[in-house]
Amino acid sequence: MNRTPLPPAIKFVLATMLVNSIGFGIIIPSFPQLIMSLGHVSLSRAIAIGGWLSLTYALFQFLFGPVMGNLSDRFGRRPVLLGSLFGFAVDFLVMAFAPNLAWLFATRMLTGIFGATNGPSQSVIADVTGPDDRSRLFGYISAAFGVGFVAGPALGGLLAEFDPRLPFYAASALAAANFLYGVFALPETLAKEHRRPFDWKRANMVGALLTVRKLPGLLPISGVYLAWQLASLIYPMTWSYFTIGRYGWSNAMIGLSLALMGVSMAVTQILFSARIIARFGERRTATIGMLGGALGMIAFAVTTNGWLAFAIMPLIAVQSLVHPCLTAMMSRRADATNQGEVQGFASSVMAVGSVIAPTLFNPALSWFTGPGAPFQFYGIAFVIAATFALVGLAILFAMAPAQRPDPAIGG
Repeated sequence: MNRTPLPPAIKFVLATMLVNSIGFGIIIPSFPQLIMSLGHVSLSRAIAIGGWLSLTYALFQFLFGPVMGNLSDRFGRRPVLLGSLFGFAVDFLVMAFAPNLAWLFATRMLTGIFGATNGPSQSVIADVTGPDDRSRLFGYISAAFGVGFVAGPALGGLLAEFDPRLPFYAASALAAANFLYGVFALPETLAKEHRRPFDWKRANMVGALLTVRKLPGLLPISGVYLAWQLASLIYPMTWSYFTIGRYGWSNAMIGLSLALMGVSMAVTQILFSARIIARFGERRTATIGMLGGALGMIAFAVTTNGWLAFAIMPLIAVQSLVHPCLTAMMSRRADATNQGEVQGFASSVMAVGSVIAPTLFNPALSWFTGPGAPFQFYGIAFVIAATFALVGLAILFAMAPAQRPDPAIGG
């Protein structure tokens, strides 16, 4: 795989992850202005409404992750992915024309549904690659997200200077272009003999949990997955508020720091992840990434110098190794008939973290920086995040090795 061109299906999945990431990031700069305009509210009120919109998106992604995974196991990956991309294009276009907040909430519901395609996308990789190559390619997905998250907000901020709705038109156009690319470039990767009937009892979080718990070793990995997801959400949830209060950074400095993080993670994934995983295996690599991430969070919690924060960021780049390794370890415990279901369950686990995180980090940061706190401590949310990372590490250490008789498993 290292010396041969990537299969067309893998190229499409990587393009889809990049476009999705840009599409989500491109609307971030203009979203507050759109909320204030549609709701005729102040900035402080718009922040609260934005939180509810984020929760709406995460909740529907949580509910529909197993559905999308099961649909892809029944009908194949191609129709599910193409249908979701078409839905994205329409959804962003409706956002651009939204006349009030009710429409905005409705579109966030749809975005959560169409965004629950991580499972089918990751299942494509599991369909066309061997177990030993998956962690590297899952790493490429993480790199695509990182690059998109750098490019999206930068492009969105530029477009929003002309019109706050212009980034939504751009996101819709990107999704439509990716849909057309997929129509011609995406082959079906799930053989018909590996498909199984759709079952509503399994197409929900409870049903998926009851099913996947029968797969040896999957629930402990899911626990690590959830703990790490909670820890890593510290950055999108609090970074802007934290750096303004702790370091007095401007918007430009915040943007520069996020760009540096994104580029560092992408470079780590593209240049180093395959070598590190080949040497240490998926489980040890995940351990290295989680330990480095936890140390970085603790360092951010205690440092008061903005330039030292930039020096800490290489530690944060190491944490980009965690997610692809855990995803690969989960895929090893599924077979050809239930990859979509397992990856859909993983997407729902991530969505659970996205639902919980805003109820922990933001209130804690708000209280410890407010007048009622016994002392001001801007690093409190990072302490909480580091605690979750260490909990995930403890579960990973206690987890039994994979039971498959494959000497290359490493999970």
